[in-house]
Amino acid sequence: MTSFQERLTDGLYGLGWSTVKTLPEPVAVRLGRSVADLAWKRRGTSVQRLESNYARVVPDASPERLAELSRAGMRSYLRYWMESFRLPAWSAERVRNGFDPKDLHFLTDGLAEGRGVVLALPHLANWDLAGAWVTTKLGIPFTTVAERLKPETLYDRFVAYREGLGMEVLPHSGGSAFGTLARRLRDGGLVCLVADRDLSASGTEVSFFGETARMPAGPALLAQQTGALLLPVTLWYDESPVMQGRLHPPVEVPGTGTRAEKTSVMTQALADAFATGIAEHPEDWHMLQRLWLADLDPDRAPARPEKGTP
Repeated sequence: MTSFQERLTDGLYGLGWSTVKTLPEPVAVRLGRSVADLAWKRRGTSVQRLESNYARVVPDASPERLAELSRAGMRSYLRYWMESFRLPAWSAERVRNGFDPKDLHFLTDGLAEGRGVVLALPHLANWDLAGAWVTTKLGIPFTTVAERLKPETLYDRFVAYREGLGMEVLPHSGGSAFGTLARRLRDGGLVCLVADRDLSASGTEVSFFGETARMPAGPALLAQQTGALLLPVTLWYDESPVMQGRLHPPVEVPGTGTRAEKTSVMTQALADAFATGIAEHPEDWHMLQRLWLADLDPDRAPARPEKGTP
C-alpha cells in the first residue's frame, strides 16, 4: 500500500467515525445496505473470496444460493461497520439493550469462582458490540489484542475506538502481549480474542468444514498456563436491532499429552464450536480473506475428482 493509499484509507475510516455516528439510525442502516449492495454488484476480490469461503461452509449450495449468501454476507458486514462507527455515540442503555447472549452463566460462574476466563470468537456479526456490552451491561473490564494496521494512524484510531468502549488493547506484534494476557488471567480477569484466523503463520492446524485450516494457539495455551476457563462464543444477527449470541460449554484441558498435543485438541474443539455457529448463520461470518491452507498454499490442496469422475 502506497503512502497515498494509506492516507486515503485512514481518512475514510476517520470520516466514518466522525460522520456516520451523527446520522439517524434508519439512515445509517439504509446507507450500509446501499454500500453493501454496490460492493456486491461489483464482485471485487473480497466478495469473490467471501463467496469462495461460503462454498466450504455450504458445500451443496448452488451458484445462485452462493450469490444470495454473499449478498447477505456483505449486508451483514456493512451492518457491522455502521454499528461500529456509531457505537461511540450510543447511550449506555442502547448498548445494554443491543445484545442478547444465551448461556451467559458459563462466563459469570467462571469469574465468580475467581478463575480467569478466555472468550474466543470467530469473525461473526459484531464482536466490538459484544465487548461494549460486557463492559457496559456487566461492568467487567477485559483485555484484547489488535492486529497492527497500516498506516499507524489507522491502528491508533482502532485502539482509541476500542479503548473508548472500555477495552484494554494490546498490539498483536511485539512479543509482550501473551505475557500481559497471562497476568490478567492469573489475576482472575477476562480476555477476549478473535481466534478463527491465524496471523502468525505458526498456528495450530485444524479440520474446519472438512479441510485443513490454521488457527491461533494462543487461547489454548493461555488456558493451559493460567488455569483460565476457555469459552467459545458465537454471534449472529436476526431481523431485529438486537444482536444475538451464545456462550458454548468450556473447552477442557486434556488430562494427558504434551503441550502441543493438548493445544491441538483444544484448538480443534474451538474450531468445532465456531463451525457450529458459522453453519447456522453463514451470512454473518465476515471472512473476506483466505483461511484454508489450500487457498494459502496450492500444494496443500486436497485432490479433487476430475469433472465427470464419480
